[in-house]
Amino acid sequence: MPEHTPATAQKPATAPRSAQQPRRTGAVTSFLRNAWRTLTAMRTALILLFLLAIAAVPGALLPQRSLNEGRTLEYIEDHGTLGEIYDRLQLFDVFSSWWFTAIYVLLFISLVGCLTPRTIELVKQLRTPPPLAPRNLSRLPHHAAYRTTATPGAAADEVQRRLKGWKVRRSDGDGRVAGAVELSSERGYLREVGNIVFHFGLLALLVMFAAGKFVYAEGMRVIIANDESPAFCNTTPSAYDAFRAGLLVDGTDLSQFCIKVEDFTADYLPNGQAEMFTSNVRYSEEVTTTDPDTWEPYRLQVNHPLRIDGTRVYLQGHGYAPRFTVTFPNGETRTDTQQWQPNELETFLSSGIMRFDPPAGMYPDLAERREQQIAVQGLFAPTAHFDGTILSSRYPAMQDPAVAIDVYQGDAGLDTGRPQSIFSLDSDLIESGALEKRARVNLKPGESTTLPDGTEVRFDGADEFVNLQISDDPTQLWVGVASVAMMAGLVLSLMIPRRRIWARVTSDDDGVTRVDLGGLARTDRSGWGREFDELRDALVASAVSASGGGAAAPVLPGDAAKDDNSAKGDPARRADVDAPRKDDTR
Repeated sequence: MPEHTPATAQKPATAPRSAQQPRRTGAVTSFLRNAWRTLTAMRTALILLFLLAIAAVPGALLPQRSLNEGRTLEYIEDHGTLGEIYDRLQLFDVFSSWWFTAIYVLLFISLVGCLTPRTIELVKQLRTPPPLAPRNLSRLPHHAAYRTTATPGAAADEVQRRLKGWKVRRSDGDGRVAGAVELSSERGYLREVGNIVFHFGLLALLVMFAAGKFVYAEGMRVIIANDESPAFCNTTPSAYDAFRAGLLVDGTDLSQFCIKVEDFTADYLPNGQAEMFTSNVRYSEEVTTTDPDTWEPYRLQVNHPLRIDGTRVYLQGHGYAPRFTVTFPNGETRTDTQQWQPNELETFLSSGIMRFDPPAGMYPDLAERREQQIAVQGLFAPTAHFDGTILSSRYPAMQDPAVAIDVYQGDAGLDTGRPQSIFSLDSDLIESGALEKRARVNLKPGESTTLPDGTEVRFDGADEFVNLQISDDPTQLWVGVASVAMMAGLVLSLMIPRRRIWARVTSDDDGVTRVDLGGLARTDRSGWGREFDELRDALVASAVSASGGGAAAPVLPGDAAKDDNSAKGDPARRADVDAPRKDDTR
């Protein structure tokens, strides 16, 4: 028997790898193209702008570490787990967080990708004449017609004269209707210009905001408003109580000036509401000048900063600085005035501390001297109110000042080498017994208390202090320019409609010239019909005047119907009436 060779199983046909690779590459390219189109769409830009506004809300509601780290840490401590979650989500560093930066960068890319083709398209539109008139002007939302005894050329000249300020295209016999003189006019290009200017202003605002993070410098300085306080000179970051700057600023090129605070006045209404804050200062742009009496005076108020060579000095805040004098057992004294932190902004009840080191030589042994340091911690009320021994304040102005203090003796932490708070004592020193409470007392100006070893602590009153914010941001001017451009562009885009008017001048069988008008607004805009009617009335009045009166009249409804019927009888015209070209009415 003949042998049967087993049939070989056929493998399914597969595309060669060289064919699969382009397909895979094409899918990736298509995905990237669609992603780019979506990102650069104006709708996406608006969504990102809305998201950016929402993302900025926590920066206004929660304390920000860059502005007040102490308050931020206090918020986290007071809110426990919730505060820690907020911190992990970077809600205390909103404007430097990765998610805010991501939205910011995507919005920037979206605006650039969206504005580039729109700008190119606008340039093309400005260089392109208006489109030819539609064949059937009566199909437009606004249309009219009238007859005149003027020649077609003269009638067309009159229409063109009335369209002064419009971009006009004239066709003498080579338009949509043979033998007719046609005028195409368009106006309102500033609408799209304003739209683009608005978005370019927004883009510039984003750029300046980002650039400002690299070149800005800002510092805070608390100055006691009395004659004893030294002048502040803007020469080095170390002169500030708090200083922060951009990545490109090292603090060696600050604007050189000095400022001396002479006084501070706070005006309040009878109910305690603040009315105005004013500080009289003197300043000099020459840091080598040492006599403040020769400096320029300036009245510094809220929202009225002092501007010096591009640097702005703001009156940011104020408060009270109690003054204490400590008399040690050997008769030597120490006097200090220190700002205390306002706890209640309605009444300016404030809290704080002071530390006093014994005079040099009084205790030769350093350990013994450290044990004799004096610390004062308590409350200050500008207008005191006592409920028994409990101190509170009933008015923010300083009318009847008083303090409620605890006086400590021991190691106050002056020479520990660790940073110390200026508003609270180190609780570890108190709990360990290194700092012991010696007295608790309420004092008014001039009153004092004496410790067991003979040390006397006297309350001498209080001065007011001001918190000055010194800011230098070279991008601020350009931020203002961008903001003005945005507002101007927005006004243009909202107030100016884009509209077109066409006119067709023909001669009837009886030799009378007929003028057909049609108008179309590219956007719905109230008032556009009134503008068209005014043009029509002016043309009719001009035609009547030119013919001596009575020889020009609007086309009767029957005439318009006749035109429609004639269009229906002509297949070519009927097609044009039923389906006008896209270019005609865009």
